[in-house]
Amino acid sequence: MRCIQTFITQHFIKNFDYPEEAKEKNITGRVIVRFVIDKEGIVRDVTVVRSAHELLDQEAVRVVSSLPQFQPAQKDGKNVGVRFYFPMNLQL
Repeated sequence: MRCIQTFITQHFIKNFDYPEEAKEKNITGRVIVRFVIDKEGIVRDVTVVRSAHELLDQEAVRVVSSLPQFQPAQKDGKNVGVRFYFPMNLQL
């Protein structure tokens, strides 16, 4: 589990483009995104559960949605989906 969190964090840092308007207006905050890695390993159902600002929320959803396909989790030898919550502190 920790390995996937590290991977997601690194992906987020590498791919997050702070929106220009948010920079100009000095918009910062904490965004929490919920998503599912389904039984095929595909990221689905990306939603914001805690909003900082619409501009930051949209970019956070875009980056999480761009995660590559994963090897799915297994339970009792069968592939299963897993729900994740990913918090982000966004600051300039």
